[in-house]
Amino acid sequence: MAKTNPGRFFEDYSVGDVIRHAVPRTVSGGERALYHALYPARHALYSSDEFARACGLAESPIDDLAAFHIVFGKSVPDVSLNAVANLGYAEARWLRPVYAGDTLRSESEVIGVKQTSSGKTGIVWVRTTGLNQRDEPVLQFVRWVMVRKKDADAPAPAPEPVVPDTAPHVAPEDLVIPAGLDFSNYDLTLAGEPHRWGDYEVGETIDHVDGVTIEEAEHMMATRLWQNTSKTHFDVTPREDGKRLIYGGHVISMARALSFNGLANAQMIAAINAGSHVNPCFAGDTVRAWSEVLDRAQTAVPGIGALRLRLVATKGGEAFSLRGEDGKYLPHVLLDLDYWALMPI
Repeated sequence: MAKTNPGRFFEDYSVGDVIRHAVPRTVSGGERALYHALYPARHALYSSDEFARACGLAESPIDDLAAFHIVFGKSVPDVSLNAVANLGYAEARWLRPVYAGDTLRSESEVIGVKQTSSGKTGIVWVRTTGLNQRDEPVLQFVRWVMVRKKDADAPAPAPEPVVPDTAPHVAPEDLVIPAGLDFSNYDLTLAGEPHRWGDYEVGETIDHVDGVTIEEAEHMMATRLWQNTSKTHFDVTPREDGKRLIYGGHVISMARALSFNGLANAQMIAAINAGSHVNPCFAGDTVRAWSEVLDRAQTAVPGIGALRLRLVATKGGEAFSLRGEDGKYLPHVLLDLDYWALMPI
């Protein structure tokens, strides 16, 4: 009897399967320190316990994306160990903050399968939920991933493609405001910029100016930190170009950190409406970012607004260039992420 886990291949998935992922993880302040070592993350709510307390929270939470990476990483051995690429996200909502001392685990439901035209791979959709030690959901998201088949001649796991109908965006009224969050004593000077929710206009674009060159060592540290064991991030042998593919979440975190310059008060990610890793990223690429304001909404909590933002990460090219005349993404675009952020009105 084999003792090792080769990971699931496309033909191993069935719609309706619920997978409880192994190895719960207790979060410590070390995750915050390592996250800030890997990315130039400077949002004040996640950097200072005192700033967080002034905003009504018990202490500074773990960065939203750090929690996302931990929950995501739990799912990798069962969902994307044999992935060609992680393709996109939808319907992601942060449901409660994660604090040092919380223990996170993950479970996923398979909600869609579709074989690709080559017959050698297929796309699998899952809805993943992260839960804490009290079995309270802390976040939930849909993602889809292209997975290799073990046997190219094996039939697809469903006679017809099953493609889930995901919402185009999370409705503002469905955003969860953390209990106690209060921006009435918000300190704009300590936060780093004077721009509030009302200072942003729909259609406005912001060049975040700075760039960071992706290093092989930092990417490998990140994937190990998040216990993301996908072969495409560790093992160069399956790839014809002999390069490790940079984990898409690494690009998301880098772009989000860069967005501080111009969006320092977009403190908390409340939801991801849609997201696509549209071109591969490799060590040596220099990541830059720009944002577009897509929408604004007031929340049910006085003084807290929600800003819907498109965050685009690139590896060169002109700022604000996204698609060519044919409607396809330009080759320098790495990430197109549509998300809601909470900020003071």
